[in-house]
Amino acid sequence: MSTDVLPAPPESDCAKAKPDPSKDQADCLKPSFDRGEAPEHMSKRQMKKLMRQKQWEDQRELRKQKRKERRQRRKLERQSHLESNSDGHDRKRFRSEVVPSPLRLIVDCSFDNLMVSKDIKKLHKQIQRCYAENRRASHPVQYYLTSHGGQLKKIMDENDKGWVNWKDIHIKPEHYSELMKKEDLVYLTSDSPNILKELDESKAYVIGGLVDHNHHKGITYKQASEHGIHHAQLPLGDFVKMNSRKVLAVNHVFEIILEYLETRDWQEAFFSILPQRKGAVPTDKAYESSSREHTGASAKDEEESDSSVEDSTENVPDPTQEGEAQDRGTGT
Repeated sequence: MSTDVLPAPPESDCAKAKPDPSKDQADCLKPSFDRGEAPEHMSKRQMKKLMRQKQWEDQRELRKQKRKERRQRRKLERQSHLESNSDGHDRKRFRSEVVPSPLRLIVDCSFDNLMVSKDIKKLHKQIQRCYAENRRASHPVQYYLTSHGGQLKKIMDENDKGWVNWKDIHIKPEHYSELMKKEDLVYLTSDSPNILKELDESKAYVIGGLVDHNHHKGITYKQASEHGIHHAQLPLGDFVKMNSRKVLAVNHVFEIILEYLETRDWQEAFFSILPQRKGAVPTDKAYESSSREHTGASAKDEEESDSSVEDSTENVPDPTQEGEAQDRGTGT
């Protein structure tokens, strides 16, 4: 008996060392996606996930370019102001030329008792981020914190004692309904059936100050309904397709509104602010991807259908032969 050992079949590049399986899988399958082909061994869910990942990667440079252009535009604006004002008070003069918006943006802090200390600290950081972004904005809003007290105030006193000296912010212990006219209020909640198409700068928009990891789903919508005030959701679904639910952090909603006031473009505002983990892609791109997937699936189904018809016709007996067989059977 021969003891020769047959050589092992050569491994493909994709079968070699894989320190990051999901990344290698995406790299291996990328040429197939570029050709519009879908690997046979993948489920539809995996294919959609990889397609979304590819779309996000394809648009990365575009997003970076937009952010770069926006920063450059702001830099040029600052330089032009500095050149026109060279008397040593440039920064103050530039700040004085910022155009504040009359729009009131309220963070409703009445959910203090629904959060644990860790989530209160997260809310505090989001509030700080909103404050910083509003101070830098070209169209800062009238920023309100309402129902301020309890755990939130205690954590702010312990970790950020300077909050008492914050400027351009209204920090109130009262509920927002005690400070604003009911007809001026609009609660921003992702559970609302109403879609906000335009911002009315004479209104006061309320953002729920809640970090609860979806433990209290629909609570902001319920509160708005109980208080009898208008409610709406940002037009996220009109411009963005996301992997996750349409629930955004307090600072993301705040920053999107600031960005919209500057650009008057919802899509640009969403894609400038939304974090990468949300897996956001433009709806038109997602629709095109879905259409291609649907067309490919339909063609495959049609091909399988044609194949099954051919197979079935091959197995159908010839009627004349069947009749002859019956005749032979009856004649015996």
